[in-house]
Amino acid sequence: MTAFEMIQLFAGFIGSLCFGILFNIRGKRLAAASFGGLLSWGLFLMASRLIPNEPIDYFIVAAAVSLYSEIMARILKTPATPITTTSLIPLIPGGSLYYTMTSALESDFNDFLGKAVSTLKLAGALALGIILVTTLSQILFKHIAKRNNRTR
Repeated sequence: MTAFEMIQLFAGFIGSLCFGILFNIRGKRLAAASFGGLLSWGLFLMASRLIPNEPIDYFIVAAAVSLYSEIMARILKTPATPITTTSLIPLIPGGSLYYTMTSALESDFNDFLGKAVSTLKLAGALALGIILVTTLSQILFKHIAKRNNRTR
């Protein structure tokens, strides 16, 4: 791991920490969410080396971080949404959205369409990763709860 990648990981941690403070997350939840930011960017760096398709990287990382958030939510007895949201802050495609809007404002519609589609793919991949894991975890925990109620 290079020094530049270490700085990126630290920035992911600090970015998630700051957004966690902004979202009024405190204590152990803030630590879990901040570590999630570091984790999300670290996983993205690894995934982007292995898979050269950025939307697939985003999907994989979003699913993995959502799983981390669900597990931490159960451990900390808190909702998973604040942890998930804060942990995925480093992956928000802000730069891509900025360049999309710049192309639109410059009336370069061919460039705008290409960048808009790319930005929507990234945002959609994030959403699909979150939805997949959240839905599967809810189904799993409901099944476990029903099973535990039958055995009592």
